[in-house]
Amino acid sequence: MELRQLKYFLKVAELEHVSEAAAELHVAQSAVSRQIANLEEELGVQLFLRGGRKIRLTPVGEVFLERIKVVLTELEKAERDVQEFLNPESGTIRLGFPTSLAAKTLPKVISAFRKEHPQIGFQLQQGSVNHLLDAVKIGQIDLAFVSPVPLHHADLYGDILFTEKIMALIPKKHRLAELDHLRLDQLRHEPFVMFKEGFIMRDLVEKACQQVGFQPKATFEGEDMDTIKGLVAAGLGVSLLPEITLNEAPQRDTRMKEIVEPNMTRTVGMVRPKHREVAPSEQIFYNFLINYYRKLDRFGW
Repeated sequence: MELRQLKYFLKVAELEHVSEAAAELHVAQSAVSRQIANLEEELGVQLFLRGGRKIRLTPVGEVFLERIKVVLTELEKAERDVQEFLNPESGTIRLGFPTSLAAKTLPKVISAFRKEHPQIGFQLQQGSVNHLLDAVKIGQIDLAFVSPVPLHHADLYGDILFTEKIMALIPKKHRLAELDHLRLDQLRHEPFVMFKEGFIMRDLVEKACQQVGFQPKATFEGEDMDTIKGLVAAGLGVSLLPEITLNEAPQRDTRMKEIVEPNMTRTVGMVRPKHREVAPSEQIFYNFLINYYRKLDRFGW
């Protein structure tokens, strides 16, 4: 079994098309077909179902694909580790982040880091918290910002960088708009604009509402923070969102209110793998983050 065969197999599996895979690999279509056939002969199984313009993986091909992804990821990681061992200041960090940290937290941190380490680059990946946790676990990315921070994960270390409040966002002309603060149960009968099922913020909001005795009625659901804020501004409901996302660009047609009962907060931090060492450049970035937020906390920022 050759590395070239595995790379060809992975590309064909991703694109479900031999000629398109050959074009991306910059080789002849016949070369790709030949290597796939050799791989199937060596394994003694059929990896693809052929027929029509596209080809699909067989059940055993799907199992093989999942294993090969891990193998190729580890090979890529090994190459990067060797290069970074030779020069830690020239590495590339594969960093994940959720939507709620995209606009303010991430750009500020990376900008400050690049001033001290200009040769270290980043490959950024955005996704839900659950997706990011899985990606770090299997090695698709190296580190990830997440919220809330898992402190007892079997495969990941979680490090809290700061804690922030969860605030109520209501339309400007809402009946509660003139109050200084709110109790969560005052929103009991309000329509909610929420993240879709599967997002951590959705779970946090539902648990908080259940804690005070009601189930929030989601009239609109979304995946994007700006969309949710825009729907609230349009008067279509209320929402509960992290304070940092509301301070970034306040909406003229909404009002942000502190919730005093219950006290709603979330932890924000970084996750890193437990069962493999981080590369030198990743360790440099991790150490920078810890010191960066310690300084902010020391000065009350």
